[in-house]
Amino acid sequence: MNATIAYITFRGMLGRKRALLLFVLPAMLLLLALALRLFGYNDIDVSTTVLQRFGLGTLLPLLCLIAGTGVIGPEIDDGQIMYILTKPIPRPVITMTKYVVALVLVVVFVVVPTFVAGLLLTGTTAGLAPAFAVGTLVGGAAYCAVFVLLAIASRNAVTIGLLYALVWETLVGNFAPGARTLSIQQWALSVTDALTSASTVTSEVKLGLAAVLLIVVTVAGAVLAAVRLRTLSVASAD
Repeated sequence: MNATIAYITFRGMLGRKRALLLFVLPAMLLLLALALRLFGYNDIDVSTTVLQRFGLGTLLPLLCLIAGTGVIGPEIDDGQIMYILTKPIPRPVITMTKYVVALVLVVVFVVVPTFVAGLLLTGTTAGLAPAFAVGTLVGGAAYCAVFVLLAIASRNAVTIGLLYALVWETLVGNFAPGARTLSIQQWALSVTDALTSASTVTSEVKLGLAAVLLIVVTVAGAVLAAVRLRTLSVASAD
């Protein structure tokens, strides 16, 4: 970790216009949960649907994409990364700092709002709120590793990330059950399922496999991102 790079990255992320989505999307989840609670539509089935489809299925991948690509992608695109690469800072440290910043943003804008939304909807019933909070945390760790890697490896990281999250996980996953085995969302849902007694939460991926895949993707993504940044020359960032 490098405190200076972390500070600059946080300031850059929270200062960009697209950072508004970091605030708007969680606010929508919380407002929806509050409205459902006030009008009495917060039974376990509805609550699970909201937390799974909005929280885990929409809010998590979109904000991870914004955070994961945003912490380093714009710097590579406009050449500002060269100022960091010329400093005597190991590139794995740069990559890990960017990754940690992305993960902290996900915790603040996804994990915490999901937990609060779960409490608003169901309170402590079936442990639904903490289960989804943990699910979004482990899923966010994997998503961020993948999206940071994509941001370093490709200038089309946002497009590729959207194709994966929206086309593969949502569309293909719905029509081809076998594709769900390669879905970070399903792995996170498997962890969530293991932590709640609610029968409405189910995953088609076994917990053991999901845990292994989450660890492998998170570690491999972070390591490959560091390797890719190591091979990124200052000239290529101009």
